[in-house]
Amino acid sequence: MESFYYVVFGVQVAVLAVMELGKGSKDRITTSSAFSSFKNNYLVVYSLMMAGDWLQGPYVYALYQHYGYDEGEIGRLFIAGFGSSMLFGTIVGSLADKHGRKRASILYCITYILSCFTKHSPKYEILMVGRVLGGIATSLLFSAFESWLVAEHFKRGFEAQWLSLTFSKAIFLGNGLTAILAGLVGNTLAGTLGFGPVAPFDAAAVLLAIGMGIIMFSWQENYGDATDSKNLVVQFQTAAAAIASDEKIALLGAIQSLFEGSMYTFVFLWTPALAPGKEIIPHGFIFATFMLSSMLGSSLASRLMARLKVEGYMQIVFMVSSGSLMLPVIINFFVNEAATDSTDMTLSGRLLLLGFCIFEACVGIFWPSIMKMRSIYIPEESRSTIMNFFRIPLNIFVCIVLANVSAFPISVMFGMCSIFLGMAAVLQRRLMVVVEKQQRLKVSQDSWDDDKVLDPEAEPLKQLDQ
Repeated sequence: MESFYYVVFGVQVAVLAVMELGKGSKDRITTSSAFSSFKNNYLVVYSLMMAGDWLQGPYVYALYQHYGYDEGEIGRLFIAGFGSSMLFGTIVGSLADKHGRKRASILYCITYILSCFTKHSPKYEILMVGRVLGGIATSLLFSAFESWLVAEHFKRGFEAQWLSLTFSKAIFLGNGLTAILAGLVGNTLAGTLGFGPVAPFDAAAVLLAIGMGIIMFSWQENYGDATDSKNLVVQFQTAAAAIASDEKIALLGAIQSLFEGSMYTFVFLWTPALAPGKEIIPHGFIFATFMLSSMLGSSLASRLMARLKVEGYMQIVFMVSSGSLMLPVIINFFVNEAATDSTDMTLSGRLLLLGFCIFEACVGIFWPSIMKMRSIYIPEESRSTIMNFFRIPLNIFVCIVLANVSAFPISVMFGMCSIFLGMAAVLQRRLMVVVEKQQRLKVSQDSWDDDKVLDPEAEPLKQLDQ
């Protein structure tokens, strides 16, 4: 079975190399040197921020186990993290819009560094504080940086098409290559060099401090509405009104919550799915394989965004991701119905691994694509606030799953995620219909306005004839 992991990894490396080397003129966007400098600065910062996050991810559970806590106590710590992200996310998002996205990005670094420091204490209360700080930092990571990028991109007069290039590169590097390297570095620090499970958190704090220094000295400040003196309650009301009054924003929020909720549930489910008998599997290598699949997806996303409408192809992506997470349900049915032997189980594991790699490729396509849609449809003055509003149902969903993960068979949990992804595909279809309808209305209105300009006396003459 282990040799199959290496085969999948090697094939993906070869495919990724072919895709990157085979990009033609239609896949490459001609930009300016000023934009390249701006993009590279952001990519360095974003990669450092994501490295700080990825270094911690594989070792959070292991560290809590190292300190002697059981599954229930660890589950409550995880719920605290998602709960704090839900409760404080909209507040920090609004503060970012009001007081500056650069300041919010620096606050992310400080908050996450403090969270890393708490990991040195085995006391449950201090670890709980660390989880709360980590939840706040996560909200800032997935709102403040993107909001700063979009505002700064247009403030500097760069073309809208170039934004998709930054998004795809950010996911390719930050959620792909950086994740793989972070996993290898963390494994070396914690295992090979023997520094223990707290070492990756110290390394993360160092990278976050470096990134914070770059932000402080190279980023300019931007705001949602610099002249606005609204308090937080009014900002929440404004963001909620924008979501309620614009169907596109509401649909986008629902799509994001459904997909990300399924994605975070998958994070908890893939290990027991691939090791049902608690057998030893190469977790680190499988994680690297998944991240490589995500890199393939982000590479494909840059081609798709250059050639197709994002609202159109994302319907297919959601359907494919739904099918990939339905695979465990199908395999469970046939395994239970048929006589199984070691060969059958090995085949099941291989099919699951391939299905999970397909899902991770869909994740790689999702991130830059959803970023592009958010840059188009979310109003600039409340961008961070609205983006964190989207995370409220996501965090509620994940908390419910964590609280009841042992109450349902794993196949049922995967089936639920598959249904949610199918719903995301339906909502994506609705979003495309709404966008196309509004575009047709705009064309008709522009045509009507042009006719009035060309023949300003047409309407009065019509009234005289009547």
